[in-house]
Amino acid sequence: MNRVAQRMGRINPSPILAVVARSAELKAQGIDVIDLSIGEPDFETPGNVKAAGIKAIQTGVTKYTAITGLPDLRKAIVEKFKRENGLDYGVHEITHGCGGKQVIFNAMLATLDEGDEVVVPAPYWASYPDVVRLAGGRPVIVPCDQEAGFKLTPDQLVAALGPKTRWLVLNSPSNPTGAVLEADELAALAAVLRRYPDVMILSDEIYEHILYDGRSYASFAALFPDLRDRTLTINGVSKAYSMTGWRLGYAAGPHSLIQAMNNVLGHTATHTSTITQYAAIEALRGPQEIVVERCRAFERRRDLIVGLLNAIPGVRCLAPAGAFYVYPSIAGLLGMVRPDGRPLQNDQDVALYLLEEAHVAIVHGGGLGLSPHLRLSYAVSEAMIQEACQRIAAAIARLGSGARR
Repeated sequence: MNRVAQRMGRINPSPILAVVARSAELKAQGIDVIDLSIGEPDFETPGNVKAAGIKAIQTGVTKYTAITGLPDLRKAIVEKFKRENGLDYGVHEITHGCGGKQVIFNAMLATLDEGDEVVVPAPYWASYPDVVRLAGGRPVIVPCDQEAGFKLTPDQLVAALGPKTRWLVLNSPSNPTGAVLEADELAALAAVLRRYPDVMILSDEIYEHILYDGRSYASFAALFPDLRDRTLTINGVSKAYSMTGWRLGYAAGPHSLIQAMNNVLGHTATHTSTITQYAAIEALRGPQEIVVERCRAFERRRDLIVGLLNAIPGVRCLAPAGAFYVYPSIAGLLGMVRPDGRPLQNDQDVALYLLEEAHVAIVHGGGLGLSPHLRLSYAVSEAMIQEACQRIAAAIARLGSGARR
């Protein structure tokens, strides 16, 4: 008889992948679905990066590397942190994995004992809490509402910390809200963390290059050198270089932690694809102008989608400061009734209605820790954003009020 491990009862299926799967089913039926559920840039991987991967195949450098990765990859990551973030790391303080997700998993598995706690501000990227649970830890979820700009406050942090706290997760720019913690806001959190010397900081900075309104990026470990040895800085090539399918994330942190994470990596993936490693070296060392150009394109898309959503009755959307997501409140839609008579009781009902009626795939906020909201990715063309918002507006216009039901 097949038996599933008890630990699997701790985790939930990804709400994002569930939407992607349902969207694929509708597409297979010939329905034209606009997918705003997945966080994947629509741009191609840059040509020079593709060429580096192709060259690796053609020249036969397709064998195993060391668990720690190609020496040149680690050097390129060290150079990147120095050049862009003002951080000095040695190659022994660098690790990598098959995407940022695996790097985070390696960190949790290497450090958490049963019952250890990890503070996770909400809304959050869906995998954070479940990675913690799989590693035997307990996520402590801290709701950060729209009125606070979806940002964790020092008072909230103090209330969440306890004797079993092992990590604080910071993700700025944020998936799913696009919120950015400014230097003074990070400083206020750092002041709290100095009082809790056993708490590590996981700073997920994978969206650092997608930043708007003239902002410049401030890396947590660079801002607060005294907390450097308690900080794991996560990054990767997926978002900035449109390399989602290549699967390479990386991190820098204290040597003892990196060594433990590499031990985990050695017994799971061994290392990421050799071909991907060569492509990532080129991404990090090659021309960076395309990253800036694409950020400008994302900023235009942000302005477009925020304006269109705020024109829809019942929807209220903040303009994100980074990443490529919006997280509008749909509180004004709850209690309204679908044309088939079913009421919209929560954000999952709204997301399902928009998928079935408007054929627009969206992630509901309940799966990301904060309702009633929806997450929409605008990593698609402006024409697709226009069409999706027109469909959403038309579908919402067909709703009836609860009083007329």
